[in-house]
Amino acid sequence: MDRDSAARLGHAMAEQLTGALSARREAIALSVMCLLSGGHLLLEDVPGVGKTTLARALGRVAGARTVRVQFTPDMLPSDLTGVSVWDPQARAFTFHPGPLFADMVLADEINRANPKTQSALLEVMEEHRVSVDGTTYDLPDPYFVMATQNPVELEGTYPLPEAQLDRFMVRTALGYPDAAAERAMLRGASGADPVARVSAVCGLADVRAFRALAATVHVSEEVAAYALAILDATRHAPEVRLGASPRAGLALLAISRTHALLDGRTAVFPEDVRTLAPAVLAHRLVLRDAVPGTPQAEQQRAVLVRLMSRVSAPGSRRA
Repeated sequence: MDRDSAARLGHAMAEQLTGALSARREAIALSVMCLLSGGHLLLEDVPGVGKTTLARALGRVAGARTVRVQFTPDMLPSDLTGVSVWDPQARAFTFHPGPLFADMVLADEINRANPKTQSALLEVMEEHRVSVDGTTYDLPDPYFVMATQNPVELEGTYPLPEAQLDRFMVRTALGYPDAAAERAMLRGASGADPVARVSAVCGLADVRAFRALAATVHVSEEVAAYALAILDATRHAPEVRLGASPRAGLALLAISRTHALLDGRTAVFPEDVRTLAPAVLAHRLVLRDAVPGTPQAEQQRAVLVRLMSRVSAPGSRRA
């Protein structure tokens, strides 16, 4: 895969999703870039705006085998990883893989599962493998976890711990569609599944090839220093109790490389880092004093934008 075909692939995926879904183009673009960057995606928004639909469509457009898991408080880790069952004929235990053994996993309402079940995803998301009964099983490559959660109706939910949030490359929200998109949606056929209008534009081999090419996109010393300065600002801000981790910095530059490649460039600009930092870093910040009545995501993003405004960006470099 060359640079031009990589850019066409990413844009074709985004266009396919935009044509079928009533979601903001920014959210769709972030979702596609997250997949192409090797990260995991957290969709956080109110009910009924299409979080699950976007996740299903993203799997379909990439030609991936996608499994949806509805998270509930009574779910056990073995419901995700699988279980070993005694086979009396073979006189041995036989492992039956769980839903995590797919190309893409949609963890619907992830914050409704108990912490023990949520922790089953930690090894999966970081190392792309599952350990059960002392045996480790490798997962497909690429491997992508898409999780949804509702920022309201928090009764009976379990907030994701910082270690789990840190494993999501991107957090985004869909928001309500604009008037034209919602009008078209309301005039459409009742009961029609918008995902049915989505066609696969690539395969998993193409995703792997894109990631390999994106890894070669150049990051200059100045751009790396700029990203580090943003990370450092989050770690020393008085209003932040826990700042962005080194994993966050790697994720920020990985998706910045993807953004540059989709733009047909061979190098990352400071604008790439500045544009993508809120989606990559905000959900990783633990604030000291939360403002009652204001959604946490809004507070985290506002703090990050304020900190970034104090960090000087180097001049743009052209490829």
